[in-house]
Amino acid sequence: MARAVKLLSLQKKVQMSISISSLSNITADPGNIERVNDGLSTESNLSTLTFTATDLHNFLRTRRSIRRFKPDPVPDSVIQNILATATFAPSAHNRQPWRFVVITTQEVKEHLAEAMAIDFERDLARDGLPPEKIQAQIKRSKERITSAPVAILLCLDMSEMDSYPDEKRGQAERMMAIQSVAAAGLQLLLATHAEGLGGVWACWVLFAQETIRKALNLSESWEPQAMFFVGYPEIIPEARERKPLDDLAIFP
Repeated sequence: MARAVKLLSLQKKVQMSISISSLSNITADPGNIERVNDGLSTESNLSTLTFTATDLHNFLRTRRSIRRFKPDPVPDSVIQNILATATFAPSAHNRQPWRFVVITTQEVKEHLAEAMAIDFERDLARDGLPPEKIQAQIKRSKERITSAPVAILLCLDMSEMDSYPDEKRGQAERMMAIQSVAAAGLQLLLATHAEGLGGVWACWVLFAQETIRKALNLSESWEPQAMFFVGYPEIIPEARERKPLDDLAIFP
């Protein structure tokens, strides 16, 4: 209980330090976001915060993947804050190749879920799964999309990245952009956590990129990379076991 109270207190501190100008509540292009004094970017404001290193490490380590949400809607202002904070992720050449599509209406969620289900059913059939397992997986994926209060599609836009005449550097540039977009995805989840919300990262949109683009009428340059489901947590799970650091890092 004491741990939960401490986490809530830290979340409130983070929430109080965030203020951002308005974005569209349907589709947001971070290139149009006005950088403002939001309590996180100026030396004077940073000096008034009272976080300790331990506070921040605890906050980062208490983020959880949340798959079950309360039906309560998420205010537009909260979604705007989350997206704005996500755009402060690092990116190659500072090109900021991330793009966001925010889906809150049930009609659009259901349309997207149905379109993606066709691709999933075809792929699962090719994998040789029995029909009952295919239908169970499709049902679960549809419910994931339609039951979350907010679905945020994260896209990659290569149009402002550098181009090269050789394949090796071209592939490296694309990888830089993908890494940049992934950094924005993590930042988005941490911003969600800061708002007292839960979220989960779904990467299976990679199997239905063209279908998603057509269903949402996206620009050809917007390549779907991941989808985040966001809302107020119904249940906050315990932390899952982490691999020992000794198995993951070397110090030559």
